[in-house]
Order: sequence, then structure tokens, then C-alpha cells
Amino acid sequence: MRLYECDYCGQSIHFDNRVCVNCGHRLAFVPDRLAMHALAEGEDGHWHLIADRSATVRLCANEVNDICNWTVPAEGGETFCAACRHNRLVPDASTEAGLLQWRRISQAQRHLFYSLLKWNLPHTTREEDPEGGLVFDFLVDEIKPDGTVVPAMTGHEDGLIAIRAAEANDATREQIRVSMNEPYRTMLGHFRHETGHYIWDKLVRDRDRTGPFRLAFGDETIDYSESLRKNYEEGQPSDWQEHFISTYAASHPWEDFAECFAHYLHIVDTLETARAFGMVLDPRGHADLSSEVAFNPYRARDAAQLVEVWIPFSVAMNSIHRSMGMPDLYPFILTPTVVAKLEFIHGLVHGAGHDGR
Repeated sequence: MRLYECDYCGQSIHFDNRVCVNCGHRLAFVPDRLAMHALAEGEDGHWHLIADRSATVRLCANEVNDICNWTVPAEGGETFCAACRHNRLVPDASTEAGLLQWRRISQAQRHLFYSLLKWNLPHTTREEDPEGGLVFDFLVDEIKPDGTVVPAMTGHEDGLIAIRAAEANDATREQIRVSMNEPYRTMLGHFRHETGHYIWDKLVRDRDRTGPFRLAFGDETIDYSESLRKNYEEGQPSDWQEHFISTYAASHPWEDFAECFAHYLHIVDTLETARAFGMVLDPRGHADLSSEVAFNPYRARDAAQLVEVWIPFSVAMNSIHRSMGMPDLYPFILTPTVVAKLEFIHGLVHGAGHDGR
């Protein structure tokens, strides 16, 4: 994620900021420009970009209750921003718990859409594509009369992504992570993984790329339900780590692709952040861990270029986390087989009308 500057005073600002702490100007993300901007309110209720007074925007309708900090063009008919317009079922903002869930969910969703917009990846709405447009349901758990909680299920089907809203709660999500023996589980990870299934539909299935896909990931026509049953009941093959980024990726080629897509976004966006902060690794006597993000990760020439700098950075970040008594930030191994899968995803992403600004 990039760092930005306030258009009015030059103060460093961040992607999730609403107000400049130095000059007090309203801040918002302008999707059409893929940048944060300082705004000045006009008499017509619209907001003018201080950097370009001729440009006017309106705040996303979800700006209410501090849920979203994105904008829509002033002249259009949209009330929701490029991310929020994909939402169908949302948490109940009239309750404190629901409002907190929605804020955390929205933050993760905007980080996902930042990447989709940077690469100009498919993200049609249900109005544009009634059968396969991208739409999100943030589902609440069912409470039975006896008080038993039936957890909502996170998943994807034909562009419909369901996210269990309760996982916006750190304690709930961590409990699930531990019970499932997962090294990593975040709301943003859910968004990136489930959207990977949607991207598979649009860029592999619909563009007749199943042949190259099978060479990298295997035959996706094998029974999906049976594959998941075996994964949960029998576990993974002993050598899974040589071929897959995670145990769940080993369950079926569709899940392997979704996991790798999520990790591709993890790596690219984190490296963009490292680049924005000017981070350089040069540990004395350890030349193999020297690294610098001297390129735009969103415009990387291939996945190998990303991995070459990612490995030293992830080693450093893991070491820093351990120094604080925290779990590894990136507890995964990128084997040659996994890198080849990331290379396939790199080719899809950069062949889909990518911009990479």
C-alpha cells in the first residue's frame, strides 16, 4: 500500500485516514485516480479536490458511521463507491457490535478492491452481470431457541461471496484459527481467497485457460466435495509442503488457485508498502538476505522478481515479530512448485487489462 501526502499541507497520510492530523482537511480515496486526496466542501454539497478544483466528488453513502472513506464521481448516479456497491447483505449498523463488524469488514474489502482496481481485474456488479457479477453477503450466525450458535459459512458460488461477519471479531477469528490449526487467518485473507474463486471463473474458465491451469494446478474436474471430505477427515499428503502454499491448498485445484491468488496479493501489496517506506535490507555479513524493492511490485516483470525480494523481507519481518513475542507474520514456504503457480497467476493478472499504477 502506498503512502500519500495531503494535497494542502504535505503531511504524510495513509489509505485509511479520514482527516489530516496536521491541517484538518477532509481526506478520502478517489478510485478513479487510485489515490488519497484532501477535499474542500462546496456550496452544492459536493467536495472539490484541493489538488484539482475542477474535479468534484461525493462521499460514498457508507461514509455514514465512518464505515467507508471512498468517493464517487459527483456527476454520476451512484451513491456507493466502487467497493461498497458490490455489497448485498451487510451487518446491522444500528447495533454497536454490527457497526464495529461492518467497519472492520469494510476496511478489508477496500484493501482488496485497491488491488482489483490497480490491475483493472474483473469486478462487474450484479446489475451489470446478473448471473455472475461480484456480490458480497456478510452473514450473521444463526442463534437457535436453545441458544446454540450455528456459524455462518464463508464461501463462493458464481460470483456470490459469503463472509461470516463474526470473524471481524478478533477473538472469534483467532479461536477458529487455533481450532483448525491454521498459521494465518484474517478478514483480508478471506476476501482475497474467496475473490480468487471469482477470478478463476472470469480469467480461467470464461477465457478458456483451463489447459494451462491444469498444468500448474491439476485437474479441477475431480469431485470437489469428496476432495474436501478427504482433506478434513484424512488430512494432507506427507509431502504437501513441497507442492502447496498451505494444507487447504492441497485439498483441490480450485482451493490451490484461490490460496495462491490470495498470497500473490499479500506479497505484492506488502512489497508496495515496503517500497513506500523506503525499506532496504542490508544485514552485515549476510548478503543472501540483502534486498530492496527497487521496482513497482504492481508492475513486476514476473513472479520470480517478486519472490526474490519477498523472501528476505519475510524473513526479516518474521524475525521482528519473534523479537516481540508474536507469531511469524508470513509463516509459509515458497517452493519452486508454488512459485510456478504464482507465475501462472502473474500471467493472468497482467493479461487482464492490467494497469498497475
